[in-house]
Amino acid sequence: MGDTSDTAAVYDLRGLKCPLPVLKTRRRLKDMHSGDDLLIETSDPLAGIDIPHFCREDGHTVLSSEKTTDGHRFLIRKGPVA
Repeated sequence: MGDTSDTAAVYDLRGLKCPLPVLKTRRRLKDMHSGDDLLIETSDPLAGIDIPHFCREDGHTVLSSEKTTDGHRFLIRKGPVA
């Protein structure tokens, strides 16, 4: 990943099952400023579908998404407050 991930907050959600990764991501983003980046690490197999869907619904941007050996890694930019 690029330079953005170097300044992103890292949120380790490995070991949690659906729907917890999305719920915890939503709560974490709520406390962040618009334009802030959050790096999510998850082992939930459904996160590959759930996290991008949540971001589209809530107005956040998935800057990168990659499959890892034990799950997924997402770099999310918090969208503007509605």
